[in-house]
Amino acid sequence: MRLDLTPYRRSTIGFDRLFDLLETNARSAADNYPPFNLERLAEDRYRITLAIAGFSRDEIEITAQQNLLLVAGKKAEPQENANFLHVGIANRSFERRFELADFVFVEDARLNDGLLVIDLVREVPEAMKPKSIAIRTGAPLAAVDTKADEAKAA
Repeated sequence: MRLDLTPYRRSTIGFDRLFDLLETNARSAADNYPPFNLERLAEDRYRITLAIAGFSRDEIEITAQQNLLLVAGKKAEPQENANFLHVGIANRSFERRFELADFVFVEDARLNDGLLVIDLVREVPEAMKPKSIAIRTGAPLAAVDTKADEAKAA
């Protein structure tokens, strides 16, 4: 599927990252290995579960950068002397990318029974959170006349 966002790119400013995400997602939609689930556990908590049967802890690498989570599995080449009659279990290396919103961080990662579970949390800094402003009554504070203050100081 080809997604052309050129008309929108020409008429918007500051949405480049969003358009890049949409185009990248459209290109990589065909790659579905390893399968995964995305869950919203609470208002600011999320979970990614990847089915990676056959991988050990040492063969998995999780890298968290600003707005990007990269999960990679490196599998050794299969032995040529194996006498498989049918190979139905995917046992290949992979790289899966997850775009993260601002202030989303990896809290925990666990591998158990062939499932890699990555817990994420959104922690908005106090300075960025909305705050309620108290409304007072009475006249506003007098404007400070800086020229008068400078004259008095001189």
